[in-house]
Amino acid sequence: MALDGAFLYAVKNELQLLLGGRVEKVFQPSREEIIISIRTRSGSKKLYISANAGSARVHITSKQPDNPQTPPMFCMLMRKRLGSGKLIDIRQDGLERILFLDFECVNELGDIVTVTLACEIMGRCSNLILIDGNGKIIDSIKRVDEDMSRERLVLPGMKYTMPPRDERLNFLTAASEEIINKLKDMPSAELSKALIRIFEGISPVLAREWTFFAGRGIHLQSDTINGDFLERLLYIIKKTKKQLLSGECCFSAASTKEGILKDFSFIRLNQFGTLMYTKELSSASELLDYFFFERDRAVRTKQRANDLFKLLVNLTERTSRRIAAQKTELAECDNKDYFKLCGDLISANMYSIKKGKSLLIAGNFYEDGCPDITIELDTRKTPSQNAQHYYNEYKKCVNAEKALALQIEKGEEELQYLDSVFDALTRADSENDIIQLRLELREQGYVKSGGSKNKPPKALPPIEYRSSDGYTVLVGRNNLQNDKLTLKFAEKTDIWLHTQTITGSHVIIVTDGENPPDSTIEEAAIIAAVNSKGRESNIVPVDYCLVKYVKKPSGAKPGKVIFTNYKTAFVKPDNELANKLKV
Repeated sequence: MALDGAFLYAVKNELQLLLGGRVEKVFQPSREEIIISIRTRSGSKKLYISANAGSARVHITSKQPDNPQTPPMFCMLMRKRLGSGKLIDIRQDGLERILFLDFECVNELGDIVTVTLACEIMGRCSNLILIDGNGKIIDSIKRVDEDMSRERLVLPGMKYTMPPRDERLNFLTAASEEIINKLKDMPSAELSKALIRIFEGISPVLAREWTFFAGRGIHLQSDTINGDFLERLLYIIKKTKKQLLSGECCFSAASTKEGILKDFSFIRLNQFGTLMYTKELSSASELLDYFFFERDRAVRTKQRANDLFKLLVNLTERTSRRIAAQKTELAECDNKDYFKLCGDLISANMYSIKKGKSLLIAGNFYEDGCPDITIELDTRKTPSQNAQHYYNEYKKCVNAEKALALQIEKGEEELQYLDSVFDALTRADSENDIIQLRLELREQGYVKSGGSKNKPPKALPPIEYRSSDGYTVLVGRNNLQNDKLTLKFAEKTDIWLHTQTITGSHVIIVTDGENPPDSTIEEAAIIAAVNSKGRESNIVPVDYCLVKYVKKPSGAKPGKVIFTNYKTAFVKPDNELANKLKV
């Protein structure tokens, strides 16, 4: 997965709306990322630039990462050089993975000068370099000295030079004949790998998509492609060129069925077939914002809560095995009626049974025609003792059936609870959320009390949204907060929502005694779907009713409630809408 030069070209086209805008603020949330707030005629926009090896990118963002209290030195330098500067140009050399942002600024002497910010999006070699009007490096977010590279130094005062570059075709300007000739000159190789060596600015995912279209799923080699396969390859390249130049791209992100984001591109991804889900977004910036934020959030959460994930997986597996064993034992209790029948028949034929007999063949008077049935007897017991043995087995089965049914019910409730905690853990956005989940599991006896004497941080308030009609919508962060939100905070006239048979958060529409319109209920239902295990589904059923109809059963696990007088809305989860409504 990589942000290639072609995708960067699409980003450059989107950034044109920033031209003429002035720099308001500069932030540096971490060592390798910068956010520049630019005031344009359509409002302020946040330009996000990262030089991180695993997530290098540049785009407009709607996220607001936490900023350090003391800004780093490079951030201070950016503020000094670019403060109130005007963005006058955005350049890209061919399909190189470098964007040059030219700012018209005023220096310390009051002269108008041009300062260029070179955003090099090149994997582990990514960098952010500030260049003066004479082409000299002012400074960079990552300095490169002789110990790090002998080919290209990036140090203050040195002349800025472009990174080493191979001679490759630009598919936006290359003719079909050039492409065919290049293919003929290439040594035999897998077609997708050959395309990467032929064209500049294309990533492996784009090359594989072209190959998949050309071969209709058939494996192709660079030296054997001809006829229809070659025509289809040239066609898809021309189509991609047209999409990129016209701005009519299809920004797609591919994820596994488990929700793990794997790849993205500016064209529709068909190469994965049914192995992955594909999500389409409206712009390059929105796609990058979504892809990297969701991917990095999942990674950060997994790292912080790895022990909780393991604990929940182990508890779930153990509980599932116990329920399976109990169900097998319960199935064996289906023989209880046979044991009672044997006891009755032995009692009825006791006069004809001699001690030491091993079998009894008697007519079953409970069935029409009294068919014969063979009953095993213990030769060491009297007929009366044999009858009592079967009656005892019958009683054991009856008692076990009742106990097992209750244990299975409790086990399934426990599974549902563990599933709800796991879902809340996957949606945890902060360290505080994870700490509260850890405390919840400790209260339920799943986690031993630690030796730390530090007071746990105060729980964050419920997540707040504002519907298009102006109604406040609150969402619980975990099961304990779900109970407080629904049973203590909410008024009886508020509306409660929850996904049907799917674990998720409790959602409350604060009505203030009014009847909210259907549009607000629909938006709240979408928010409930997004904050649930069904957030990646196409359609999610969401139950809703007045809070006064929601009750908590005695002794129930946190988050468990029962409700009546409800209706059901069927909605499609929409993360974009939920983020838009989030306060």
